[in-house]
Amino acid sequence: MENDVVRMVGIVKRFPGVLANDRVDFEVKRGEIHALLGENGAGKTTLMCVLAGIYRPDAGAIYINDRRVNIRNPRDAIKEEIGMVHQNFLLVTPYTVTENITLGFNRPKLFLGRKELEQEILQIGDKFGMKIDPQAKIWQLSVGEQQRVEILKMLYRGAQILVLDEPTAVLTPQEVNDLFLTLRKMASAGHSIVFISHKLDEVMKISDRVTVLKKGRKEATVNTKDTSPKELARLMVGKEVLFNLRKSEGKKGEVVLSVKELQALSDKSLPALKKVTFSVHSGEIFGIAGVAGNGQKELSEVIAGLRPARGGKVLICGKDLTSMPPLKIIEEGVAYIPEDRKGVGTVGNLSIADNLILKNYRHPPFSQGQFLNLRTIKNHASSLVEKFQIITPSLDTSAKLLSGGNLQRLILAREISCSPKLMIAVHPTRGLDISATEAVHQMLLDQREKGAAILFISEDLDELTTLSDRLAVIYEGEIMGIVNPALVALEEIGLMMAGKRIETLEKREVKA
Repeated sequence: MENDVVRMVGIVKRFPGVLANDRVDFEVKRGEIHALLGENGAGKTTLMCVLAGIYRPDAGAIYINDRRVNIRNPRDAIKEEIGMVHQNFLLVTPYTVTENITLGFNRPKLFLGRKELEQEILQIGDKFGMKIDPQAKIWQLSVGEQQRVEILKMLYRGAQILVLDEPTAVLTPQEVNDLFLTLRKMASAGHSIVFISHKLDEVMKISDRVTVLKKGRKEATVNTKDTSPKELARLMVGKEVLFNLRKSEGKKGEVVLSVKELQALSDKSLPALKKVTFSVHSGEIFGIAGVAGNGQKELSEVIAGLRPARGGKVLICGKDLTSMPPLKIIEEGVAYIPEDRKGVGTVGNLSIADNLILKNYRHPPFSQGQFLNLRTIKNHASSLVEKFQIITPSLDTSAKLLSGGNLQRLILAREISCSPKLMIAVHPTRGLDISATEAVHQMLLDQREKGAAILFISEDLDELTTLSDRLAVIYEGEIMGIVNPALVALEEIGLMMAGKRIETLEKREVKA
């Protein structure tokens, strides 16, 4: 079509044992925001990595402004004014914003002085509503600010076609709104934007058109105004998707987790937790809301034994387990679903079967003395893979080769199979598609039904208010209040996330 800036025709990309893209056609117009939608493993990122020169296609052609191009590497892509911002940022944290943006860019303008470079970066940022300090070090920036640096890096290199891979996966609601304003300004200025996502509400809000991929094939391309979340979900999954959960009335029991006046330091040796106090009962999902970087990570790690407390106590089933080693806490019946699935939650080079017994390989029936019972381990792993619907070529496959959704199912399978008394779930659905998210939510509710106490940390307010029986908001390491999410407005929770302290649910109930 004559208005298409990018046209990908019959793209095929294979990996060992996997057909990631199967003769995919994809077009993007000038000045449009085109969403690329699909489940985990549908081939969205692979297709855009072909466009960005990270992968070479096995078949097919790419046209830019009706001119066939041969994109062999990312440098070729930049020459064609194509830039990609990855889900995991590619920044050098000790360097400044300016140094990261200009790193490896060898146009003559790099011989300009630092002040001139910083002024150019400020001008680009101002044009698209992205405020950033060019002199700041990357490690000093929030996740949202780091994402701005990645976008500015592409714009500085002259990108007119910008690919954003799951750009909202690590952003707060406020940062998502800021990003959407920036993308609209870019589209108005004539930039073409590909927005890779699986979040239907965001796709409906930001995109002009949507292309849906399913199992490596293109299902449809539709105008956003002519479709609905329900229809897009059906195209993604291949069946009707229920947008409601089976959440029964909770049966709150005894206190399982009691956190009293807890204090801890961040990785920068700054106060991260300031006398945090709350309790979680059996049969209850206790949510923790807050903008990223307000102590949630440190809170989960102190409870799980991965970070020492500097004051206060952590009691689990009445036992003082403050600053105890992780193995001791595991033996007390604590399950931990970490934020970092690859670095903390799994051992990438070990097999699926080995990862599924990481918590209990020391004990019968998985071991006898110093020897592992390989047949029992295999049978156990096979049962969990089937029960939790982990898609893997074999039990011997390395965990690092699994998609994000299947990796999360593996972690949940391992943790839930230990029948935990307390489950710490940190961003358990981040980066997951509709089906995987729905499955994780139901697993958490099932554990609640079985009497587990669940500490649920998330930045998705809709998710928190839907699943949580009680909700605490943390700001700069302090609890701003504890509320019943069914009885409080989202605006009030938002004010708490910005630092406004309110009466807790317990105090309100005493007055009533």
